[in-house]
Amino acid sequence: MRNKLATQSLFELSAAGRRATTFPESDVGAGPLDELLPAEQLAESPPPLPELSEPTVVRHFVNLSTLNMSVDTHFYPLGSCTMKYNPKRHERLARFGGIGDLHPYAHPEDSQGMLAVLYDLQEMLAEIAGLPAVSLHPAAGAQGELTALLVAAAWFRDRGEERTKVLFPSSAHGTNPASAALAGFKTVQLNKSAGGLVDFDELVSQVDDSTAVFMITNPNTLGIFEKEIVRISQLLHDHGALVYIDGANMNANVGITRPGDFGGDMMHYNVHKTFTGPHGAGGPGAGPIAVRDFLADYLPAPVVQKTGEGYELATPSRSIGRMRSFFGNVGILLRGYFYLRTLGASGLKDVAEQAVLNANYLKAKLADVLPVPDGEWCLHEFVASAKRVKDERGITAMDIAKRLLDYGFHAPTVYFPLVVPEAMMIEPTETESMETLDCFAKAIRTIVTEDPEFLHSAPHTTPISRPDEVAAGRNPVFRWTPACDS
Repeated sequence: MRNKLATQSLFELSAAGRRATTFPESDVGAGPLDELLPAEQLAESPPPLPELSEPTVVRHFVNLSTLNMSVDTHFYPLGSCTMKYNPKRHERLARFGGIGDLHPYAHPEDSQGMLAVLYDLQEMLAEIAGLPAVSLHPAAGAQGELTALLVAAAWFRDRGEERTKVLFPSSAHGTNPASAALAGFKTVQLNKSAGGLVDFDELVSQVDDSTAVFMITNPNTLGIFEKEIVRISQLLHDHGALVYIDGANMNANVGITRPGDFGGDMMHYNVHKTFTGPHGAGGPGAGPIAVRDFLADYLPAPVVQKTGEGYELATPSRSIGRMRSFFGNVGILLRGYFYLRTLGASGLKDVAEQAVLNANYLKAKLADVLPVPDGEWCLHEFVASAKRVKDERGITAMDIAKRLLDYGFHAPTVYFPLVVPEAMMIEPTETESMETLDCFAKAIRTIVTEDPEFLHSAPHTTPISRPDEVAAGRNPVFRWTPACDS
């Protein structure tokens, strides 16, 4: 009964005459309504809404919720997404009346508490990045990339320099070239070198006076720290170009090393990744950027400034303008702020160290069944390959990912980055226990011994097993149609 209540629509559960609440007959005559609304605007009959009892409605949604996976109920080893546990303390603090009830149009003089918090967050993010100027404006990491690239474009334009191209490694996040293209740059992808790191010689061959920015994630998407990052940064700076650090993997760096110290000129944070803001189904997110002092005047407006008597919203002198409404996705920014205040500097370093420890522990537990082609050691994540088990037993990375759902685990990222065949990108995060990691490793080790034909049709415990994802993406159906009308 539970699965039926969860998987049927409320229309299918409807029965004529059932009610959750019965209201008294309206004592308002029809006359006034006719006067307010023209007859042609009135429906001929009430909408065909489902008729349901209260228990049916409650059970439907509660049972529906049990079919979902979440960080509160399952282990999420999503590589490069960092679905870490969101402390409930921070959820509660972010809903305090003076915070959650503040109107977005309230005047700055009536929002001093909020502005003080946001100013402190700017300062903390600047210190963690090693870059002095911060904008909280961007609504997500990808918009943070775009914002920083627009800042760079404006800076070069004011200098009278025609910089037309942006470089990035083959293992870069897909948003990097997309953001560069949106900002008006040509994109140039470098090839993957042996060991998964940037090929310095190829980079030398690509950098010239038309290069505006080199976008690099460090640690990179393979979970490996770019050991030549200072040399790489110096090369770009020698050609008058800027270095952009994609901050998606900052949870491996926080408290240990800073992008500004190893040559980065700009970066974004994924607050929902590094600082536990809840994130799923495409939002919400926040992608603050940090930049060097010479780029500060180009940041989007507004930024929070401290005055002698309090705080104010200011527009930098050469601002690129607004990237979104108001001054950032405050709900997520606040959760990041409370996370930082909870941990402090020493706690933040512990986060990075535990994330690296968990990833290397899980990597070692799986090394003989899912080898990692690049890197003897990893940082916060690693990219294993199911190519050998595919060649030997016909079991693909997708088979393993789908079967993990039957074992109560969310699947890791699969088939990304493209530079690893049958890629399985696994990130345990610092919030998971050894017992959880052991159970996950045991599940994978069991799966690769199971009947391949059985795995090809996994998962077997979910309402839907293997939907045609390509067809769904190209021909989405957003409207439910009763079976009798189909």
